[in-house]
Amino acid sequence: MDSSLNKQLTVQFLKNLSVPKALGMIMLVSVAAFLFLIWLIYFRDTAEDTAAWVANLPALNAALNSASTVLIIAGFIAIRKKKYITHMKLMLTAFITSSLFLISYLVYHHNIGHVPFPGEGNIRVVYFTILISHIILSAFVVPLVLTSYYFAFSGKFKTHRKVSKWTLPIWLYVSVTGVVIFFMLNAYV
Repeated sequence: MDSSLNKQLTVQFLKNLSVPKALGMIMLVSVAAFLFLIWLIYFRDTAEDTAAWVANLPALNAALNSASTVLIIAGFIAIRKKKYITHMKLMLTAFITSSLFLISYLVYHHNIGHVPFPGEGNIRVVYFTILISHIILSAFVVPLVLTSYYFAFSGKFKTHRKVSKWTLPIWLYVSVTGVVIFFMLNAYV
């Protein structure tokens, strides 16, 4: 990447932020978000009155996860073709769709709470294997994505590439399995 493009993609504030401080802030935000999500779904009472539109949020969530998947793959293809600006735009859009998913997911679970899986037999083993791996990896994807963005926008592209080699498959897996979980839950409705 030439130095003028490097300067265009670098955010001065992030370039001046030390790596330990940035990673510490990323971990703090990530852990707080994950603990809040666990509390919201499993340890608090649901809302007393729920608007009818809330029932449509899981479909919206699946659509947002699907969009993120397509954008992540397109971003990967763009970077392989050395289309850095296109890659950046696609990955930022994937981040936005994933963020919108998270907001919608939080609104849904604020109103509905935990949703038990109604399937029986072997499908339960398949469902919970996917769900547990999805939950575990979703806890890692937030700090990985934020770390990838930090290194990219601070101009540390070599480190960005190293982190993104882990971020890409995990982010893809979480996005795809989110859609799979939606369809598995809705197969019994």
